Amino acid sequence: MNVVEKLNQRVDKVNSLLSVGLDPDFSRLPEKFKKDKNPQFEFNKFIMNETYEFASTFKMNIAFYEERGAKGYEELKMTMDYIKANFPDIYSICDCKRGDVTNTNIAYTKEMFDFFDFDAITVHPYFGRESLKSFLARKDKGIIILCRSSNSGAGEFQDLLIDGKKLWEVITEKVVSDWNYNNNCLLMVGSTYPEEMKLARKISGDMTILSPGSGAQGGDLENSVRVGINSQKKGLVINASRSIIFSENPKVAAKKLRDEINKYRS
Repeated sequence: MNVVEKLNQRVDKVNSLLSVGLDPDFSRLPEKFKKDKNPQFEFNKFIMNETYEFASTFKMNIAFYEERGAKGYEELKMTMDYIKANFPDIYSICDCKRGDVTNTNIAYTKEMFDFFDFDAITVHPYFGRESLKSFLARKDKGIIILCRSSNSGAGEFQDLLIDGKKLWEVITEKVVSDWNYNNNCLLMVGSTYPEEMKLARKISGDMTILSPGSGAQGGDLENSVRVGINSQKKGLVINASRSIIFSENPKVAAKKLRDEINKYRS
């Protein structure tokens, strides 16, 4: 099964474009979890069990694990093992924005896809296609290329003009025309920029787009969904982390956002 087909099957099964971000910022964990031997894993397990029925995807930002060193890495691995054992149909993403010279990326490929066994990871395109070939060659995995990020300063470089086109547009065109030879590429476009999302969808056809920023970052959810879905009313992964996992009731928060997204899909 193609890795994008796996995502689409999960989307259909739970009627959801929602991605729950498992970003267990240790400073914000409830005290009852901080006392546990494996605090981030136990917190993640709680969130996953609460939100699984409403999510097509679990996305982990690696920074919240790396800050705890070896222990954080251990609990990230425990989280992934738990997903594979208990929720094998859900799509797993590591937001790690890898990208380096070729031999370094080979090591990153083994780390992310063979050791942790993520379905997809985020990468940055700055080093060019040649440097990413160890990722792109993995037909069984999803390669999410950063095009237009969700942060307020994204335009400093991403909006620079090249022959009348913004840099992020050029990247999007490259991914669609040259990099997606194994049909395993996805794009990353923040929901904080719905006009850019609209153009990204026009350029990319039905390619799947990961869209962070709809929760605590205050992205324009309605417009992002309306212009971001593809011709099958899918092709979009809307991620929310803090607004769900640190809410009073993660299950209710996940269901509410899933249902709101579906309202705009239809």
